[in-house]
Amino acid sequence: MIRREDALAQDAADPLAPLRERFTLPQGVIYLDGNSLGALPKATALRLEQLVGTEWGEDLIRSWTKHGWIDLPLRVGDKIARLVGAAPGSVAVADSTTVNLFKLMAAALRLRPGRRVILSEDGNFPTDLYVAQGLVELLGNRHELRLAEAADIAGAIDEDVVLVSLTEVNYRSGRLHDMAGLTRRAHEAGALILWDLAHSAGALPVDLAGADADFAVGCGYKYLNGGPGAPAFLYVAPRLQGAFRSPLTGWLGHAAPFAFETGYRPAPGIARAIVGTPSILSLAALEIGVDLALAADIAAVRAKSLALSRLFIDCVVQDCAGLGLTLAAPERDDERGSQVSYRHPEGYAVMQALIARGVIGDFRAPDILRFGFAPLYLRYADIFDAVHILREVLATKAWDRAEYKRRAAVT
Repeated sequence: MIRREDALAQDAADPLAPLRERFTLPQGVIYLDGNSLGALPKATALRLEQLVGTEWGEDLIRSWTKHGWIDLPLRVGDKIARLVGAAPGSVAVADSTTVNLFKLMAAALRLRPGRRVILSEDGNFPTDLYVAQGLVELLGNRHELRLAEAADIAGAIDEDVVLVSLTEVNYRSGRLHDMAGLTRRAHEAGALILWDLAHSAGALPVDLAGADADFAVGCGYKYLNGGPGAPAFLYVAPRLQGAFRSPLTGWLGHAAPFAFETGYRPAPGIARAIVGTPSILSLAALEIGVDLALAADIAAVRAKSLALSRLFIDCVVQDCAGLGLTLAAPERDDERGSQVSYRHPEGYAVMQALIARGVIGDFRAPDILRFGFAPLYLRYADIFDAVHILREVLATKAWDRAEYKRRAAVT
C-alpha cells in the first residue's frame, strides 16, 4: 500500500528539492506538462526586465558589443553542450527545431552522395517526418523517406541509407532509444545519424560525444525551461564541421559578417550553422533555464525522474485498476524517458477534467494521456495527489461532460 506519508518522506530526502523554490508555480496546480512547456524560473522575469530596461532601453544598439548579445548563440550553446555530452564549440543556439532539422538533414545528404534513403521511426514526431518529406520533394524526389517500427530500426539500416533520423525519447510513449547502439549500427552501414533531443536534454544523461553521434537538435522550452517558443539548438560533431554546409547561408553564418562581402564564406566551426540575427530576449530567457539545469547533477535528475514515474505507475495500479487506463509507456524504468503515457477511449475529455481540477498534463491523438515529470520542481507528494484526482475523475466519470469533449486548438 502506497501512502501519502511515504511520498512526503521521499520529498524530505530529495537532494533536488531546494531547486523548486527557484520556479514560479501556481498555487493549487500540479504541473505534469513540463515535457511540453517548462515552468517559469523566477530569475527569468528579472533578467528580461534588466535586458529590456537597461540593455535595450539605455544602451540600445551598443549592447550587441557592450553586453555580449552577439556571443549569446555560442555562449548558451556551450552551456547546453555540457548537458548533452558535447565538446565546447559543437553546439549553437539558433532558429527552431524544425529549421535546424532542415539544415542538418540537407547537410547530411550532401555528405553522403549516392545514397538515397532517409530512415526514421514510424511514430516519430511529425515535424521530423514533415521536414524529411519536404526535403525529398525539394531535391526532386531523388531520395526516399523510409519508416520502420522502433524495434526494427537497427535491421532496416542498410547500404542505401544516407541518414538515420530519430527522436531519442518518443513523444507519445516516452520510449527511450539506445543512442550508442543505433549510432554504432548506422556507422557500420556507412550512414550518418541525427538525434532529436527534444525530450532528452535536461531530463536525462545524454552523451553525444561518447556515442559518436553525427548531428543533433533540441528545443529550449521543455526541460530547459526557456519559455514558449524559446530558440532551439543544434549539434554538429567536430569531425564533421569542416565539411558541414548549411543549405541556409545567412549573414551571421559568414566568416566575417561585418565585412559585408558579396560572396558567402562559411564561418569556422559550429558558427556556420547560425543563419540570421538571434532573438536576444528569447536567448536571455533560455540562458536562465539552462543555468538552472546545470545547477543540478544530471544523475540525480535521472534518478528522481525514474522514481517519480515509477511512483506514478504504481499509484495508478493501486488506485485506478479497472477504470479504463492502459499503460502506453514502457513498463521497464530504463526504457523510459521522463514521461508516462496511458491510453483511454475518452483520453481528451479525461485530460480536460483533470486540468479543470488543477492537474495539468496533455493529450496526444488518438487516445494518449501524457504525464511529464520535471524533476527540478515536481514533488513526490504531487504524484500521489495527481493520481488520487485521476482516480476520482475516472471513477465518477467526471470527464463525461460536453465542455470536456470540445476539442481546443492546442491539446
